[in-house]
Amino acid sequence: MKIFITGGSGFVGTRLIHDLIHRGHRVIAVGTSSAHRIPPNQNFRYISADTTLKGPWQDALEDVDAVINLAGRNIFKLWSDAYKKLIYDSRILTTRNLVEALPRREGVILCSTSGAGYYGNRADESLTEDASSGGDFLAKVCIDWEKEAFRAEKKGVRVAAMRFGVVLDKNGGALAKMIPAFKSFAGGPLGSGRQWFPWIHMADLISAINFILETNEIKGPVNFCAPNPVRNRDFGKSLGNVLKRPSFMKVPSFMIRLVVGEMGTLLTNSQKVIPHTLLRHGFKFQYPDIDAALGDIFK
Repeated sequence: MKIFITGGSGFVGTRLIHDLIHRGHRVIAVGTSSAHRIPPNQNFRYISADTTLKGPWQDALEDVDAVINLAGRNIFKLWSDAYKKLIYDSRILTTRNLVEALPRREGVILCSTSGAGYYGNRADESLTEDASSGGDFLAKVCIDWEKEAFRAEKKGVRVAAMRFGVVLDKNGGALAKMIPAFKSFAGGPLGSGRQWFPWIHMADLISAINFILETNEIKGPVNFCAPNPVRNRDFGKSLGNVLKRPSFMKVPSFMIRLVVGEMGTLLTNSQKVIPHTLLRHGFKFQYPDIDAALGDIFK
């Protein structure tokens, strides 16, 4: 397949490109970095561009078989009004420009990222793909993000909105930010610790994307989370065990809000997300349990 990827120089994008090339696909990636760590070759081309703006990068979509939309500013930063606009625009405008440039033909697949944040704060409710949306800032971003992606259906494109949980890999993402606290003996539950923590091992995320590319029946929203979500306190305990560090330093909710403001909702919201669509179509998770996932990452 000829596959186009936005956010191709990011945390997930770089890992995904390695995998797709290894599987024999041809990949064109676009990102904001001036160059890519993977050198160009007959199966890989990199374009440096701002995808929130229309431009020559859109011409590369003319004859693709699949598009994987991973672009979006990092949400694990302080949410000033200006930065919230960057979070929103980097996702919505990129997706809008992608859909505009997609070829109008059947057989093309768009896998567009969304997030478990779509559901908002839902206590102990089990959330499959047909659950209603939340009402906070991140939920509204996800709603508009998916709405832009599903416009591609009018072109005959098969669209899957990938609602990512927290992607676990020691080389980046949220886990890389947690490790220093635990290694300094300051790790532990956030807020009450009772909130559900939706997560997925990077290897399962990459495999699930490939599974969707190969399974024509899958479309619509797809939860990208392990089938066994854990409470935040249990995740902290597992991480402490694998790092051989204690996990009892509880951080009160008011302290989280004081330090990181509105972004703290990412850390204290409860989302018990279930990957019903993937399981229903026969996807097998390599790391369904948190202990096995963290054990593999830190082996």
